[in-house]
Amino acid sequence: MTDDFDADAWHEALDRHRREKDAFLADHDQSPIPPDERAGFAGLDYYPPDPAFRVTARIDRSDAPRSVRMETTRGRTVTDRRVATLRFDLAGAARSLPVYHEEGQQELFLPFSDPTNGTETYEHGRYLDVGVAPDELLARETLVVDFNLAYAPFCAYSDTYDCPIPPAETHLDVPVEAGEKRREDG
Repeated sequence: MTDDFDADAWHEALDRHRREKDAFLADHDQSPIPPDERAGFAGLDYYPPDPAFRVTARIDRSDAPRSVRMETTRGRTVTDRRVATLRFDLAGAARSLPVYHEEGQQELFLPFSDPTNGTETYEHGRYLDVGVAPDELLARETLVVDFNLAYAPFCAYSDTYDCPIPPAETHLDVPVEAGEKRREDG
């Protein structure tokens, strides 16, 4: 974490983000929750906010972004470009995760899996939005990564969606007990 971290403001922003997400899932026309299930939707289950899962990562740029093929939940394969690697400390050890750019997307994509998948969280893994464009990321030295914002892709709510499955190179061997938990009512 950075020295200017404001825990109260962070908690408020995280709470607001979660309320907005729950409202979107319950009421929005583009919600991935099937319309006949929305009336009974009482909100997602989340891990308690934990600043230990908010890390400052060093950015290792890739001189030649490479293509990575990812399987999807419906058996297709998609290709994204691995543009950088984020290096950070989490749970007392050095970790790293690759960052991808999906064709047609403005912001970068950070999928990951961990030991909570299939029990406490969505079986195929979760995603984080990096919140910056590729050029912006490559101009920085560090980036704050907040696993408290980790979320399940739309295919966790409905099998009509087709989502990339985080590849093996994105597996963290430590349980990431932050962000969205597995949805039990759908």
